[in-house]
Amino acid sequence: MNRSYLLQILVPKETGKGEPVSKEWFDDFLQELTDKFGGATSFVRSPGQGLWRSGGTTERDEVAVVEVMAPKLAPEFWESLRDRLERELSQDEIVIRAQEIITL
Repeated sequence: MNRSYLLQILVPKETGKGEPVSKEWFDDFLQELTDKFGGATSFVRSPGQGLWRSGGTTERDEVAVVEVMAPKLAPEFWESLRDRLERELSQDEIVIRAQEIITL
């Protein structure tokens, strides 16, 4: 059995300044991940909706999910990427999550 990791990056469809994230930005981001990991998948056209409590109000976001399979977990890389995305997209927090998988 071959063990690896599935990493999911939850990318907002709008920046923290209310501007739409462009298709070109998503294309470039997907290409960057493909160049590094040999492939990436994005679910941009069917965005998920995120809701969370902030103070006394409910916030909402439309998010795209970008997935990458990696043979090893490299926390330093993912932390650096998260920091960069938070700056580029004017976000307080970008969620990147990982789970160990077995490729069948």
